Amino acid sequence: DDDIFSSAFCEKSEKLINVHLFALAAKYYSLSNLGVCTPLEDVLEALKGDSEEAAGVKPDEFMNNKKSHEVQVMSELVDSIANYCGIKQVIDVGSGKGYLSSFLSMQYNLKVYGIDSSSSNTNGAHERNRKLKKHWRAYQSRGKENLKSQSLEMANDRPVEHELNCKKINEELLNNANSLQNQDQVIVQDLGASCGFTEMAALETNTETEADLVTGTQSHETKLSEDVLAVLNVLPVDAVEDFSSSHCDCGELCEEEKVQRKMTSLKTKARKSSESNLYLPLTSCITAETELSDIITDLEDCMMVGLHTCGDLAANTLRIFTAKPEIKAVCSVGCCYHLLSEQFENQEECHDQVWGFPMCQYLKDKSWCCGRNARMSACLALERVAVGQMLPTESLFYRAVLQVIIEEIYGVTKSDRHVGKTFSKSSSFIDYVRRSLKKLELDDSKLPDSCIMDYYEKYKHRMNELEAFNMLKVVLAPCIEVLILLDRLCFLKEQKNIAWSGLVKLFDPVKSPRCYAVIALKNQSC
Repeated sequence: DDDIFSSAFCEKSEKLINVHLFALAAKYYSLSNLGVCTPLEDVLEALKGDSEEAAGVKPDEFMNNKKSHEVQVMSELVDSIANYCGIKQVIDVGSGKGYLSSFLSMQYNLKVYGIDSSSSNTNGAHERNRKLKKHWRAYQSRGKENLKSQSLEMANDRPVEHELNCKKINEELLNNANSLQNQDQVIVQDLGASCGFTEMAALETNTETEADLVTGTQSHETKLSEDVLAVLNVLPVDAVEDFSSSHCDCGELCEEEKVQRKMTSLKTKARKSSESNLYLPLTSCITAETELSDIITDLEDCMMVGLHTCGDLAANTLRIFTAKPEIKAVCSVGCCYHLLSEQFENQEECHDQVWGFPMCQYLKDKSWCCGRNARMSACLALERVAVGQMLPTESLFYRAVLQVIIEEIYGVTKSDRHVGKTFSKSSSFIDYVRRSLKKLELDDSKLPDSCIMDYYEKYKHRMNELEAFNMLKVVLAPCIEVLILLDRLCFLKEQKNIAWSGLVKLFDPVKSPRCYAVIALKNQSC
């Protein structure tokens, strides 16, 4: 109830007087409590259709735990959307180092264009993708050796006829076995309710037992191949050798089978040639007016994705999606809310500028503004603090005292320059201040060490006060994030060419605090 929550503040002074009520209000208006999100499981189930689940490899061997978690979850969803829409091309906006792009191309055989404004990121993505392919080729090489050694061991240790497990074969297949020219076409199944056969006949004669032994050997080798291929499935299907086929005698193949294999081989070579670069990193700055066809020459029906697209890029991704008919779906996880441009933050009017917030007409009509402080708060991670990953109080204290020094000594209240991650490189508060002043291009020679330490001592007793203030900001963070995300969702709801749109919680917020994806699919006629 808004009236109840409003009593958390003094009516006259507007100061916070009830912290408990403030925390309850913040929880009440958080995204997890509002019931507007669509569960990820429901989305995947709706998209699944008749498609089979791909056997995958976890990317945690070449990514940190956070990135591995994000890439694995998001790539599965992107592949499901691509299959549902019948598309093979993906545009990864703000692709950075190419982790998601590489995994989508290698694991799911999608053709991915990774676009990033930083050439160093693009060049790094090229090199990283090359190393990843080499990494998976090493898996392939080890898989071959393991298969050979395991097959040899099984051949040497295979029990005699009396130790064979009783197998049963489908009667219809058994009756047709004589007409088959290759025994490896006989399908052998273990007896079990899950096999799906209703009428099974026991093997009784020595001849049948021999056939079962041959087929059983081939089935075992096929099973070993499947185990290895489950690991190797990170590569496109045509890039992995099916090891079981190497054990067949080509002389025993019928002419039809030979022709079929030859045609398959030719198709594979042609496909390899055309898909030699399944992941293509490109350098370009994306804005709301960007023409993708100018960047991607073979643009076709595709979907746009963005994993932690920074600031206005998340908003521009949604605008491009709604404007371009080739883009059939979008999956965007934004971040860096503090870098969003706001239409009503400054009094100056810029009619031609495209703003990051607000996007929807509803908030535009109300001239809604968050402000930089609120957007900074939206970037905080409540779930991490809740499990004991406390805020960096000392670095925040350093930054707060620095702000006082800059205003009182240098008369600077606003600057386009940033201090950045100076705290981690500093040996003391004095070192921190001097490094920061150099970054801000302010003369530190007129500021003696004693003066710097005087400021430190003056405010040291207020460090606990600062920590409490920042904890209140953390509690409020989800509410501000709700406003930004619902603005984006409402923007999509206002479009006429969207078949479905929603907010989906993709990630564990402790591992990845910016865990919500904005997802939309266009009408099939669009």
